[in-house]
Amino acid sequence: MPDNLRLIEGGYLRDILAQPRALEDTIAGLEIFPALREAANRLAQGRFERIVLTGMGGSFWALHPISLQFLNRGRTAIVAETSELIHFTPGILGPRTLLIAASQSGRSAEILRLLDIKQPDCFTLGITNTPDSPLALRADAAVLTHAGEEFTVSCKTYVATLAALQWTANVLMGAGPGDPRDELRAAPRAVEAYLSRWRDHVGEAARALAGVRDLFLLGRGASLAAVGTGALITKESAHFHAEGMSSAAFRHGPLEMVGASLYALVFAGDAAAAPLNGRLVDDIRQAGGAAALAGEDAGPGIFRLPRAPAAVRPILEILPVEMFTLALAAANGREAGKFDRAAKVTTTE
Repeated sequence: MPDNLRLIEGGYLRDILAQPRALEDTIAGLEIFPALREAANRLAQGRFERIVLTGMGGSFWALHPISLQFLNRGRTAIVAETSELIHFTPGILGPRTLLIAASQSGRSAEILRLLDIKQPDCFTLGITNTPDSPLALRADAAVLTHAGEEFTVSCKTYVATLAALQWTANVLMGAGPGDPRDELRAAPRAVEAYLSRWRDHVGEAARALAGVRDLFLLGRGASLAAVGTGALITKESAHFHAEGMSSAAFRHGPLEMVGASLYALVFAGDAAAAPLNGRLVDDIRQAGGAAALAGEDAGPGIFRLPRAPAAVRPILEILPVEMFTLALAAANGREAGKFDRAAKVTTTE
């Protein structure tokens, strides 16, 4: 463990350790209400030409796992940052579009503009942690997370959003005869099991990252959620630069940066991508950098994720990165998760 433990044990850590409860409360609160059933029926009847998935920050990255599910089920799914959507492609927000907007606050500057510029008959489904927010009140349907208030950096709200989005996708696509929450019920216990050893994990992270200047988070497919969100929260919580990208993109140029001060955390992901990601770890090490593969088959310690259904994996993948952020904040002499310039809700475009 880092010596300056006081820099770690603050509001951000309390939120991290509260993630199992946030997941439990969110999963328990999910229910299929009439407006959501209407959206599912319209989708099944072919009355939507496309599904547009939008958000900012961690909410944007959380959309990637379900976008793949929609595409693999033959649905046209477009993922776009809300800032890009409202200024450059607002014409697609019409009656043949199912718009799924994720926003923890439900009142960021981009979400407010989105609600104003979309066509009135564009069916809007909001995913938010704030029941009295403009997104919850003005959407045609709102799925609420129950993560509670958060200190600064998104952690509870991020994993709760992932769970709510997965459930929403299950409902919209009619995934099987069972309860659409069934797979997700494994998430709280798996997260709790991992976090029960958080002190050991932070200590391991501190040792692994000593002397590191360049941190890359890499993965493929649904792991892009943890890659993008992980880089974001590392900058926010520890003021340490990190870059998230696909494992394939790393080979297209950034591989040239590999050296003694570079560390790459690579997510194994699903079975189809795992051999490619494992080979990348080997290549980075052979080139003189440091790298680790995070997944269910990793050795004991920070990078081994609990075994869980594939739908739960994106929730678990963010956990090692959270341990990294705590270790890096302490190493930099900063209170983990304390904002100097940013705000919890971004109100300026």
